[in-house]
Amino acid sequence: MLSSNEFIRRSLEIHLFFARIMKEHSFFLQLSFTPRDASFSRRADELRMEFDKLLWEVVCLSNGVVSSSVINSGEIVTPYTLRAENVSSYLTGVNIPEYITKAEMELRAGTCKNFDPAFERAICALNDKAIKLIRDIIDFKSNVLSNVLSCNMFTSNYPSLIDHIMREAKLYLRMIIKLQKRERIDLKKENYGQELFWNRIMADHSKFIRGLLDPDEDDLINIANNLANEFDELTKELKEAIDKSLPIDDITDSILKAANKEVDFNTQGIEGILDCKIKSIIIPLLGDHVLREANYFVRLLKSFQRED
Repeated sequence: MLSSNEFIRRSLEIHLFFARIMKEHSFFLQLSFTPRDASFSRRADELRMEFDKLLWEVVCLSNGVVSSSVINSGEIVTPYTLRAENVSSYLTGVNIPEYITKAEMELRAGTCKNFDPAFERAICALNDKAIKLIRDIIDFKSNVLSNVLSCNMFTSNYPSLIDHIMREAKLYLRMIIKLQKRERIDLKKENYGQELFWNRIMADHSKFIRGLLDPDEDDLINIANNLANEFDELTKELKEAIDKSLPIDDITDSILKAANKEVDFNTQGIEGILDCKIKSIIIPLLGDHVLREANYFVRLLKSFQRED
């Protein structure tokens, strides 16, 4: 069973990353609907604002609690997040509150050993609230995807992107439910599952970016294509090794190198988009979004190596 300290810290760290991811998924969905489906756009906006509230509550509870490795990883915010939000808000007319990002930029790590029981109860209530909200967004994404796949709806998002963001929400939900049950996790099994999951996510990102770049951006398209192929191949190798109960240390090393290349590529991308030097149909916040997810994966991989 998880200790109280571990339960509190891990809950907040997961929310700091995933609640922001979910609110941005809602934003991307909000922008993707046609005027006929304005009700879906309004629902996405409602979900976005609900995740804003959740994330703000998380930030207010997190100062001096979460680990320095998370604070410094670039998975919560990057040097580009605030500007990406401001530019995206300007381009779309959607009000994205910057006070949350500014507060996150000021978060400090902590190693508190003794939490008040009331604080633990607050985290438990926060998790319950998050579980309901995550289920709501999963239902919404599932509804959108079903409509798109049955040709009853047009959106500007690829069907595979909608499936992609639904998988991330389902992972978030599973992680919080496990925490609420105070389950002691089988680290080896969990690490394998996370590595496979995020490796596929990185491949997806490269493919989506490849398809959102202007056809004139030959060099960037080639880099994205090569990264997608590399992650696809590494996913096959990793799955085969796990299925055969073979050591995966060398594969993890290769995946970490690829993930660092993804970070570099995403950094180049968000800088170019913000400076108006890359032709694309990529909203700036999406560029920052994929960079944070790559940073998250790099931190996970490094933690897996330390555990080995």
